[in-house]
Amino acid sequence: MSTSHQQYEKARKRIIQKKRFYIHVILFIIGSSILFSLTLLKGFNLSYNITYVYILIVIWFILLVLHFIKVYITSKFFNQDWERKQTENLLEKHNKKVIQLEKKLQKQGLLPKEKKERKSIFFTKKKQTITIIAAVGNNNALGKDNKLLWHLPNDLKHFKKLTTNHDIIMGRKTYESIGKPLPNRTNIIITRNKDYEVPYGALVVSNLDEALDATRKDECPFIIGGAQIYNLALPIVDKIELTQVHHDFEADVFFPEIDFNIFKEVSREIHKADEKNKYDYSFVTYIRK
Repeated sequence: MSTSHQQYEKARKRIIQKKRFYIHVILFIIGSSILFSLTLLKGFNLSYNITYVYILIVIWFILLVLHFIKVYITSKFFNQDWERKQTENLLEKHNKKVIQLEKKLQKQGLLPKEKKERKSIFFTKKKQTITIIAAVGNNNALGKDNKLLWHLPNDLKHFKKLTTNHDIIMGRKTYESIGKPLPNRTNIIITRNKDYEVPYGALVVSNLDEALDATRKDECPFIIGGAQIYNLALPIVDKIELTQVHHDFEADVFFPEIDFNIFKEVSREIHKADEKNKYDYSFVTYIRK
């Protein structure tokens, strides 16, 4: 699934690059045609400056050629993978030279022979924070008949603020309750149906492991539901962003019980009901101890 995710991202970026180039081509054809036509029309007095018009068209054409090279040569053959490999090769050579120098200094007695394991300053990998985000009622109610039990605009804004520009993982039923991929996020849908089709802007995987593998480039992927996915994810997540709606609701799906021997509360924002938000609610953050 990781390969499919990479191919999807590369294809999306290539489409955007080509689209911009095609627009540039169209603008060049239209613009240069207008400029050339003006030199032929009487009354525009460009006959004395026709050389400058041709120079402008030539410069524009050169910029178009450079754009072509960037899209079809540079971006294709000297992309981020190429840069990463070159960087890794250079750093590997650098580390080898450092090790050789250390051994030489150790032999000369200028460095102790026993050294603590060196940590590379170049490849310090940031730990991924896998986060559950959910909204629950007093009795851990999540929903009923695959629908939300409340409408809190501030909670929707809170959800959007936290998850935008991140990967979001959800079950098929949750996706279908939303109805479409959420914008500015990579939507990853878990389903056992191998033939399940989604529109452009979403990925389909068969289990939670594949979903998490697809998010490995995101420092903070979010798991957004439903109840079954929450149950599977709770033992492995690092953080829980919970909206507690302070009201009792009748529900048919529930959020799993949080083990407070494992998670601790680190923040809480309490909000009162208002004209737009019918119930009192709190934004609560838990992290794994």
